Amino acid sequence: MYDTFFIKCLGKPQGIIEAYNRESMSRKHITAYIEVTFAVIVWGASFIATKLALRDLAPVTVVWLRFTIGVAILGAAAKLRHQVSLPKRQDWLYFTLLGFLGITFHQWLQSTGLKTVQASTTAWVVATTPIFIAILSWIFLREKADWLQVTGIILGAIGVLIVVSNGDVRGLFTGQFGTPGDLLILISAVNWAVFSILSGRGLKNYQPTQMMFYVMAIGWLFTSILFITGRGIEDVRHLTWTSFGGICFLGIFCSGLAYIAWYDGLKVLPATQIGAFLNIEPLVAVIVAWPILGESIVFITLVGGAIILLGVRLVQKPTPAPDHNISEV
Repeated sequence: MYDTFFIKCLGKPQGIIEAYNRESMSRKHITAYIEVTFAVIVWGASFIATKLALRDLAPVTVVWLRFTIGVAILGAAAKLRHQVSLPKRQDWLYFTLLGFLGITFHQWLQSTGLKTVQASTTAWVVATTPIFIAILSWIFLREKADWLQVTGIILGAIGVLIVVSNGDVRGLFTGQFGTPGDLLILISAVNWAVFSILSGRGLKNYQPTQMMFYVMAIGWLFTSILFITGRGIEDVRHLTWTSFGGICFLGIFCSGLAYIAWYDGLKVLPATQIGAFLNIEPLVAVIVAWPILGESIVFITLVGGAIILLGVRLVQKPTPAPDHNISEV
């Protein structure tokens, strides 16, 4: 009897192993989807948290405090994963450039722009980054663009005009189009596209968490210079519980845990599939900005946002992307 029992249980060990592997992979995929969704929701809410922090603090102070926390969390993650080591000598200048562009300059643009731009508007404009990546790749990398991608670029431009003008595109011709912050946010989207293209080389030789730690740490050092020389220490005294909460959210979640979750997801899911989740970011920003900042949800803005996302979808090539990509900080 016992022999029969064991034969039934172990008669097809290969099948049992395959079933176990399928169940294990299923769990990994579910976990990856949860982590990626968490990261995108957090990044979508980052614009609102930045607006809250800017009520009491200067942009450079917000950036410095945020990445002081973020560097510590990413550094701890890299240490736990045994990925802490100095970059190769020939890569120091490369990481210095990435740190300045991706952290110091990029975050200054967004934080300064958010002083005069709604958080939801910022999220929609930032969503155009893949379009600028396509344009820059077309111009400098000589990548071919088909008619669908050209259509996507045109739609993206139309969508941005609608979002920034709240549907009144005539303001473009009367000198009353948008705010100075709109231009800074648009420049930040172009800047992130440049940063993303340049990051491709480093991601071939370094682990994503490791590389992001280098970039964030060097960018934080640049920001520290601005923080100290710009009377940032005195500015910290204006910190309130509201701005403190915004800073903690930005540092712990946006610049720390979200990146770890995102790259964990990329280990399991293909980059082309995971990239689609980024389209949720502006929708999260619109929903969160409504109750917290009192920003109204305007129908014409949602139309412009939908046009932007359609343009992004057309621009993105159906061919597989690299296994790891750099997403919005």
